[in-house]
Amino acid sequence: MSDTLKTADIALIQRIIPHRYPFLLVDRVEEIDGYQTALGIKNVTMNEPHFLGHFPGKPIMPGVTIVEAMAQTAAVMVGVDLGMEDRNMLVYFMAIDSCKFRRMVVPGDVLRMRLTTLRGKPGGKVWKFSGVAEVDGEMACEAEFTAMMDLPKE
Repeated sequence: MSDTLKTADIALIQRIIPHRYPFLLVDRVEEIDGYQTALGIKNVTMNEPHFLGHFPGKPIMPGVTIVEAMAQTAAVMVGVDLGMEDRNMLVYFMAIDSCKFRRMVVPGDVLRMRLTTLRGKPGGKVWKFSGVAEVDGEMACEAEFTAMMDLPKE
């Protein structure tokens, strides 16, 4: 790890990725070590729209939104390192591999997502990441995923 880890608050996150309510799924990204590793934070709240139907009387965060939150964390990590603020960067899923869900994520939980770059470099379009999402130190989800970074030209 470098000596100067970076952090992205919600204002900076919104300057890097285009996602907005109800699909902005990361509240803060901490411990950004270049484009290598980062820790995303998602505060899970009952007022999120997917809880209306998933499931009435037993709200559970859908697994696909957990994976999406990890992907958004990865995009912010790379965006911070590459200086993509206000540059209209888009990121597209290409593959999701080795995805496993280990515990339910419910309103009131704080989802902590540790992301690591497996493949990718500045200027490259295709990146691969590994992510682990935890609640209270207990693994909720793990996955590897590949994404294409649509980086705007200078």
